[in-house]
Amino acid sequence: MKINANSIRGGMVIEHEGKQWLVIKHAIVQPGKGGAFIQVEIRDVASNTKSQARWRTADSVERLEVRQLECTYLFKEGDMYAFMEKETFDQFSLNSELVGEKAAFLQDNMEVTVNFIEGKPVAVELPVSVILTVVEADPVVKGQTAASSYKPGLLENGLKVLIPPFVEAGTRIVVNTEDCSYVERAK
Repeated sequence: MKINANSIRGGMVIEHEGKQWLVIKHAIVQPGKGGAFIQVEIRDVASNTKSQARWRTADSVERLEVRQLECTYLFKEGDMYAFMEKETFDQFSLNSELVGEKAAFLQDNMEVTVNFIEGKPVAVELPVSVILTVVEADPVVKGQTAASSYKPGLLENGLKVLIPPFVEAGTRIVVNTEDCSYVERAK
């Protein structure tokens, strides 16, 4: 199925130069001169080699049909992550390289989608946002609240995120899993 290059998102599987590629990261770049383009970090499904690709926003790419299974994340053992298929209760493990950087957001019993091509798992899609606790936050500097400013905060999973000045250690917040950004306070 052909899609516009500006519709590419992380976790998609596309065909490029005769190979199947998993999209790891994407960014729309708007240089000062010339038209915008899509910069994509991709991984070859067959050989696990990473590469970079670039398309103009008007270009089209071939998105491959992927079988998606709703699964539950169970636990981590070494560098393997265990998942269970929700319908059949079959368990399987994926290595940390396949799960990628988003592994830091995995929580016990989290519902995820695992994408398969020809029976081989190629990607794990997490929910758009997760709730995490801020364990460390810099104190508010006087006058810092006058303008829209952010301070660094350390989350329970070890990731750093920019948070508003009113968020303190111990606060539960919603974090976007796509770009590791603060969304709002958790209710």
